Amino acid sequence: QVQLAESGGGLVQAGGSLRLSCAASGRTFRTYSMVYMGWFRQAPGKSREFVAAIRWDGGSTYYTDSVKGRFTISRDNATNTVYLQRNSLKPADTAGYYCAAAGYGATYYYQPSYAYWGQGTQVTVSS
Repeated sequence: QVQLAESGGGLVQAGGSLRLSCAASGRTFRTYSMVYMGWFRQAPGKSREFVAAIRWDGGSTYYTDSVKGRFTISRDNATNTVYLQRNSLKPADTAGYYCAAAGYGATYYYQPSYAYWGQGTQVTVSS
């Protein structure tokens, strides 16, 4: 199976920046038909929501409206790693952030499309 490991979370003040990383690995990774790598987040007391996604083949990117212009998703094919650069952070960005991988036929913002998930990394934005 595909294994995903997030890192880079922490405590940051409002207006600051933080970059999250997600490294993909596993015995079946090289045979997995990966289409999207996505980032989702879940704030305390709220449901998990889509944040950003990148198409692995071609690099097209997608963002939820609340993070457009502040967050940037990118990939490094050589290391099978996806990044989420987060600038101008707000307290509303406080959440556990999860990366996920979706295969053929997936919709980039639809959570059930993602077959593999990381364990998450916590980001807390203080005012």
